[in-house]
Amino acid sequence: MIISEVKIVHSNFVKKLVDTNFYELRIKAGNEIRVVMFTIDHSNFAECTKVVCLNGFQKKSTKDYLRAIKTAEKLRNDYLL
Repeated sequence: MIISEVKIVHSNFVKKLVDTNFYELRIKAGNEIRVVMFTIDHSNFAECTKVVCLNGFQKKSTKDYLRAIKTAEKLRNDYLL
């Protein structure tokens, strides 16, 4: 079920991670920020047709990103390649 379709997504919600093939989706709940890492099937986010969610975590520090990127790379390599 599609709730709505939006071609433009604000960078407060979705952002490409520098020097990776991954994007982050930020979900803010109260004071906490939860991040879902995903990859897409196109080099341009607006033109992609498939999004593959790889993992999620609660952001506490920038070190969390390094672990999450390693996990996302392993999941992508294990299941998509």
